[in-house]
Amino acid sequence: MSALMIPVLAYISGIKERFTSEKGATAVEYGLLVALIAAVIIAIVATLGGQINTAFNAVSSQL
Repeated sequence: MSALMIPVLAYISGIKERFTSEKGATAVEYGLLVALIAAVIIAIVATLGGQINTAFNAVSSQL
């Protein structure tokens, strides 16, 4: 019985380690951070893009 018990306990310990490991959580957090930064940049460019284009057209027409 004890000869079978040791591998079973080792297997259970390995499964427990996989579920409690936070190795991949850091990569997911960095990915979410990059996505948030990209969304903010896109929103700023979309908002200011028209205003900058209007300003360049005004300067170009004055020249």
